[in-house]
Amino acid sequence: MSITKDTVVQFHYTLTEGETQLESTAGGDPMAYLHGHGNIIVGLEKAMEGKAPGDTFSVTVEPAQAYGERKADASQRISLKHLQGAKKWRPGMMAWVETDKGQRQVTVVKVGKFNADCDLNHPLAGKTLTFDIEIIETRPATAEEKSHGHAHGVGGHHH
Repeated sequence: MSITKDTVVQFHYTLTEGETQLESTAGGDPMAYLHGHGNIIVGLEKAMEGKAPGDTFSVTVEPAQAYGERKADASQRISLKHLQGAKKWRPGMMAWVETDKGQRQVTVVKVGKFNADCDLNHPLAGKTLTFDIEIIETRPATAEEKSHGHAHGVGGHHH
């Protein structure tokens, strides 16, 4: 079954920036997503369209189709009690913050006694990324997955 809207796709990927490998699912469970619902970056979702199980390909995605350009003014002072992911914070560490739009990843820039100055840009913003992809499996989405807007099960969302 080739990939179209409302297809659940399981795939392995290796993500690189230039010569540096940033992430890979090799040796683990494949990633799963519901195609056509904006659950992965735009450039990767476009490249997946029409592919089928067994297909392997590489796609390079510019920042505008990935995590966007870096915004120089995207910083905010956040109370330490709102930062999730560690007990002691140091510059350069990644933290999670609950927002009215769900969880957001931030980078700690400077730490004070009660607050931290954080960079709100996604850590991969402004970067040109290359994905090496292997499509493992595709299947039609269930009614529940369509209504929830994401894949369930291995590599997908668990309720």
